[in-house]
Amino acid sequence: MPEKITVLLVDDHALVRRGFRSMLEDHKDITVVGEAGDGEEAVRLARQLRPQVIVMDCALPRMSGLAATRQILDNSAGNGFAPPALLMLSMHSEDTLVQQALAAGARGYILKSAMDLDLATAIRRVAAGERVLDEQLARQSTLRGERGPGLTARELQILQLIVDGKSNKEIADQLELSANTVAVHRANIMDTLGIHKTAELVVYAIRNGLVNIP
Repeated sequence: MPEKITVLLVDDHALVRRGFRSMLEDHKDITVVGEAGDGEEAVRLARQLRPQVIVMDCALPRMSGLAATRQILDNSAGNGFAPPALLMLSMHSEDTLVQQALAAGARGYILKSAMDLDLATAIRRVAAGERVLDEQLARQSTLRGERGPGLTARELQILQLIVDGKSNKEIADQLELSANTVAVHRANIMDTLGIHKTAELVVYAIRNGLVNIP
């Protein structure tokens, strides 16, 4: 039999964790190895249990889910461990949160409120190295990007770096351009795709295969 996907559940509400655990119990290829109620406990258990996937709530006491995600991935890199795939769960679809989660290293971002939430499938996909974004976010971005790609090679290069979470200054330094030039390219990319928020741009680029996901 193939090895089970090991999962750590992180949420500050015990009932929510219990609900997620129940959702996963029927799936023979997934096993919940631990639960954490705050960010600091998540960091500690991630180091101790080394799960393949961590289902992480964004809003946590003591340490936010975003901060815990960064710390967990830093710890894995520092100790030479294979990094876990972080799947962020949130009640909020604000573009800023999505952008911050992806920049922190999350492999996926899904909404708790989704009526058709399929947690097991999302876990399998991030464990396999895929990027998972809530369908609601994808629909919003597709509607705003109906005019299609039509981007130049330089714009695609800059789009890749935007998706990687780099700032205009960081992109400018890497490509030996001025920050103003990068800002113009960013504006042109958004105008071409009909998208006006960075998080929606990131979602659209990933969903439509315009960038490479490491």
